[in-house]
Amino acid sequence: MSREFPIGLTPPDWLVRNLRAQPAPVNRPALVRASIALALPLAVGLAAGRPEYGALASMGALNGVLSDTAAAYRVRVPTIAIPQLFGAVGVTLGTLVYGRGWIAVVAVTGVALVSGMISTIGAVASVSGLLLLLTCAIGAGLPLPGEWWLAPLLMAGGGLLVLLLALLAWPLRSGVPERKAVADTYRTVVELLTAVGGGSQAYDKARHTVTQSLNQAYDTVLAHRARHHGRSPELTRLLAQLNAITPVVEAAPAAHLTGTPLPPELPEAVRHLASAVETGYTGPIGLKLPTPASETGRALDHALRHAAEVVTVPDVDPRGIDDRLGRPAALGIRTARAARNVALSAGSWRYGLRLALCIGLAQILVSIIPVPRSYWITLTITFVLKPDFGSVFSRALLRALGTVAGLVIAAAVLAQVPRGWADVPTLMLLAPLIPALTPRGYGYQTAAITPVILLLSDVLNREGTALLLPRLVDSLLGCAIALLAGYLLWPESWHTRVGDRLADAVDDTARYVEAAFGPDPADPPARARMRRRLYRNLSTIRTEFQRALTEPPPTGRRAAAWWPLVVAVERIVDATTAARVRVRYGASPPAPAEVTQVARQLRELAQGVREAETLYEVRTDLTGPPDSVLEPLRQEVAAARAITSPH
Repeated sequence: MSREFPIGLTPPDWLVRNLRAQPAPVNRPALVRASIALALPLAVGLAAGRPEYGALASMGALNGVLSDTAAAYRVRVPTIAIPQLFGAVGVTLGTLVYGRGWIAVVAVTGVALVSGMISTIGAVASVSGLLLLLTCAIGAGLPLPGEWWLAPLLMAGGGLLVLLLALLAWPLRSGVPERKAVADTYRTVVELLTAVGGGSQAYDKARHTVTQSLNQAYDTVLAHRARHHGRSPELTRLLAQLNAITPVVEAAPAAHLTGTPLPPELPEAVRHLASAVETGYTGPIGLKLPTPASETGRALDHALRHAAEVVTVPDVDPRGIDDRLGRPAALGIRTARAARNVALSAGSWRYGLRLALCIGLAQILVSIIPVPRSYWITLTITFVLKPDFGSVFSRALLRALGTVAGLVIAAAVLAQVPRGWADVPTLMLLAPLIPALTPRGYGYQTAAITPVILLLSDVLNREGTALLLPRLVDSLLGCAIALLAGYLLWPESWHTRVGDRLADAVDDTARYVEAAFGPDPADPPARARMRRRLYRNLSTIRTEFQRALTEPPPTGRRAAAWWPLVVAVERIVDATTAARVRVRYGASPPAPAEVTQVARQLRELAQGVREAETLYEVRTDLTGPPDSVLEPLRQEVAAARAITSPH
């Protein structure tokens, strides 16, 4: 007999979403690196009779573990080394203003402003800004042992130890992560082709997975393309292989619109190509493809044969590889452009001021009221208020819950483990939890980091379990300041941006329709770049949507209302891509008047979505010949209109 729980005891959906662990594979090499990198410096410090120095180096290693998020070896150098440099600068500034009252308040607040602004540049800059502020807060709030230059040297050394351990396998596994990323993309295309002609939900999920995998593979392979790919045959070949699978992905929507499943030989062919990519095989591959009987079949046949040719050819001409991506600017130009964008961007100033306000309030609070270990308040605010790490509200909630869970573990460690050499094996056991739990969610990461930080703090301060209550109080104070001054005072943080981004995607689709079918069509490389940008933006919209669902009512409830339109816009883009593929392989192109009408109605739909506080009717009366190649696109726009109409 089933038992029904009272409705009042059912946890709200937004809370369940926040607490649910995200599925993620276990990176065993990262676990080993974390264990060695955090325990080894402490062991060296104990052997030298200066455990506090070892603890500082282990804190730097913790920063390195948090920065080690890249799979490609050549990308790990900047992703780990550059943040360590910023961390060394931060702890130096903090040490110089330690104990100087209001000067320290102004200095840390100024660093918070700079940290927030540079965090908007990109992933490496975001982690660099994070460590700049974190280490500055530690230096300004904690008396560090030794001369002013020793702490930054030890912490940077600990972080670089993580980099050294990460690069040990480079001579043996150079290029393996990049090849695996490309091969994994091919395997997601296998699932996409298998889902063609089946249920819409399975196909939409497979298509989204392909988009994410393509984004990740391009980001991995292209990280240093401006410097390497012109001279590196391996990078050139991988870029060509990624470009070669794109026509297969583009033909999939056209095949799905037919409603007929594909012959099993087609996904099986892509599976063979994936194996060849991962192993670097360059011999002949005997593809057994059925004879195509339609425009869609010809498109898939041509795309698969082209992909097989590119995958198995030993040498690739580097000319034209950037056609689908846009040739990158020189490093100096990109650096200057990023600096100019940060200085002039309203978004970077807004986030910088938002972070500086919260940090300034925290510094003023601890200057007026004596709070033990006050730097923990600043650390909490810094982690919670990161703009690219998710919802501020959900991160504050997860920070509080994760801290409580971590304190339970820390209480057992500090109460039962004697100080000294017993800390080394304890740290070896605790450290791997950080890379293991970080991908599961922020609350899990906090629970893993908390006992490690407290163990190292105990080595520095010898306070044992007396650290537990201050840590809890400071974390809760930091969460409260972040929620009040960094969330509630900024309406943009609790209003979903899904609608605006959807409208931008529909506008971009209108431009793509004109570029694909208009009187002055764009060249194929330009269309390819537009299409890649469209699908990448749609992936970002999905991420923003999932983030908004973790907000409490009414924000999460409003976000949920946008989901049908998110799917509708994705299908509009798919229908546009499918129409372009059909025209390329024999279908009659649409009349100019029909193209103009579709583009106009897409822009009207975008304008209506952009202006709507809630979903309302948008006029999209589309007409045209029923046998037109744009008929599926008109149907998808009509479906979007039905979603936005009141019921």
